[in-house]
Amino acid sequence: MDPRIERHAEILVDYSIEAERGDEVVVTAPPEAEDLVVAISAKLGERGANVTRSLGSSRAMRAYLNAIDEDDIAENAVDRAMTEAMDAVISIRANRNSHELSDVAPEKMSAIRRENKETHEIRMEKRWVLTQFPTEADAQAAEMSTDAYEGFVWNAINRDWQEQYDHQEQFTELLDEASEVHIVSGDTTDVRMSVEGMRAANDHGKHNVPAGEVFTAPNPESVEGEVLFDMPLVTDGREVENVRLVFEGGEVVEHSADRNEDLLTSMLDTDEGARRLGELGVGMNRGIDRFTKNMLFDEKMGDTVHMAIGRAIDENVPEGKEGNDSAIHTDMIVDMSEDSFIELDGDVVQRDGRFVFEDGFEQ
Repeated sequence: MDPRIERHAEILVDYSIEAERGDEVVVTAPPEAEDLVVAISAKLGERGANVTRSLGSSRAMRAYLNAIDEDDIAENAVDRAMTEAMDAVISIRANRNSHELSDVAPEKMSAIRRENKETHEIRMEKRWVLTQFPTEADAQAAEMSTDAYEGFVWNAINRDWQEQYDHQEQFTELLDEASEVHIVSGDTTDVRMSVEGMRAANDHGKHNVPAGEVFTAPNPESVEGEVLFDMPLVTDGREVENVRLVFEGGEVVEHSADRNEDLLTSMLDTDEGARRLGELGVGMNRGIDRFTKNMLFDEKMGDTVHMAIGRAIDENVPEGKEGNDSAIHTDMIVDMSEDSFIELDGDVVQRDGRFVFEDGFEQ
């Protein structure tokens, strides 16, 4: 087997979920990721864990959602029971067709998320990690050769995550102590938000692989201003381009997109919390050096900021604070490589993608 796959599996089992003897571990993956599932299964066996493998198929999901009446969509009780019983889950993405869900009604996608919201919340309390296995379809979406894409993926994943943690912790400490964040990019993005009392988190391979971001939760009613997300959002098999959101009192009061605006509208209409921000994240993985239309990688890319409408991540919300609640959590990206800056409490801490603690930073 490719040693890069072996290393990938080792990171997931030993570093991300820290598998132990007797753990009940669920591995969810499509058929295209079989090699990684095999490597993970061997690692889990060596550590004495119990493994349940669950087949994921976007083709099957498409067939189901297109056939079912929206009013018949209900919570998946079997999935909930499995989620309650497991100790950890490794979820793997690998596309045969990255646009397989493109002709599913957005309202049905919103409905299935709402109905399974409690199961998702239970899963988030377990040890979990989400990762990517490279496929020809994903290489094509990234406009790369298969070999080049494989190298790109494993260069982003098979890293020294402790070293990455140390690098990111410099910004985590700055953000954790801040009260107000001000983000400007060109003349299209100028937004302020309070993060006072929230907890900044250092994403270093425990939940996402690849990792490489520092993120926090805005106070839900504090977001003011306008944001143009100038990198495409790819979700539910469709691309939403040039998303523009205007916030007042923390709520999206205006929105537009150059492409698939109906999908954006459907997401915002999922529930009350879908019109507020649940996350502010800053990409810091320099091993991700190009946009590939895959949010698992793109949001970690250096020189970017991302914001998520919808649910706040529990890790960011200390006891006694209120984070945003929603059935969705959808990240969107702003390019910060030129004519851009991030201010924390009035001090510039990043300009044109370079941090105050990095070589090349200009005040």
